[in-house]
Amino acid sequence: MRFEHVLVTGGAGYVGSLLVPQLLDAGYRVTVYDIMYFGDAFLPKGNPNLTVVQGDIRDTIRLSAALQGVDAVISLACISNDASFELDENLSTSINLDAFEPMVVAAKQAGVRRFVYASSSSVYGVSESPDVTEDHPLIPLTLYNKYKGMCEPLLFKHQSKDFVCVTIRPATLCGYAPRQRLDLSVNILTNHAINNGKITVFGGSQKRPNLHVQDMVDLYLLLLDVPDEKIAGEIFNAGFQNLSIMSIAEIAKRIVQESFPGKGDIPIVTTPTDDIRSYHVNSDKIQRVLGFVPKRTVEDAIRDLCDAFHAGKLPNSLDDTFYFNVRRLKAMKAA
Repeated sequence: MRFEHVLVTGGAGYVGSLLVPQLLDAGYRVTVYDIMYFGDAFLPKGNPNLTVVQGDIRDTIRLSAALQGVDAVISLACISNDASFELDENLSTSINLDAFEPMVVAAKQAGVRRFVYASSSSVYGVSESPDVTEDHPLIPLTLYNKYKGMCEPLLFKHQSKDFVCVTIRPATLCGYAPRQRLDLSVNILTNHAINNGKITVFGGSQKRPNLHVQDMVDLYLLLLDVPDEKIAGEIFNAGFQNLSIMSIAEIAKRIVQESFPGKGDIPIVTTPTDDIRSYHVNSDKIQRVLGFVPKRTVEDAIRDLCDAFHAGKLPNSLDDTFYFNVRRLKAMKAA
């Protein structure tokens, strides 16, 4: 193993809740650094190789202490998804932008040798291009995408032979994880099909790239293993199926009807939207350079969620703020 000790900021989030146990299984020592808006009950805290630090990435002194002895950082912490800007703009600005470069500097000063940054494919905004590659101009529609794009050069400014930096622009994630999110397009449509008896589609023609959350985890594991020269200073799109929202709704309808035959025919209702983000992401580079090919489809993600609902793992899924980032932060009056 190239690294022994990995710190994951936001390690108690949707991706982190699936990633952290698999890092431990792979033999890494892991530190989770997270503000714990959603708690940490789902983390394997009995594992002696796991350290859990309740901390805010804006608290650089606390973060610097947690970074001592760490070889690699996977940077997931942020106020995520566009709707989060219904919240106090200062919250998102302070976490998603202002805290970023001080965190990078702290990691470099602590002797971290690899820094993996989770940006977002939403930095492309709306694009008519049939194939949006990493060179496509960034056209942010919200502060979330704007800040994600602005942090990329702030990271690469500190790139060096001993501090290898890489940025991933993931597609919209989907599927089951212990800290489930039900505010992402595939997961929303599946939850509503199962528990609302109908699927409401906002717009429908918008194209979105999708990626199964387990494929995202596989990619982070790969990024800890590949040689420096393949990733140093590089940006990679990470997506799989580019589908319209309506296509996703139709897949959700079909699979949920198969999985829950008692529900009968589930109608799809369309309604207008002002969320016009639409882009077709090209992920050829990551396949060419790193050999990364996602293995799981949107269908797999929906089946995984159906299984989780059947198993009773997602109680009160329309109302509990545990599944909804914005609702939870509003309820907590996060600042």
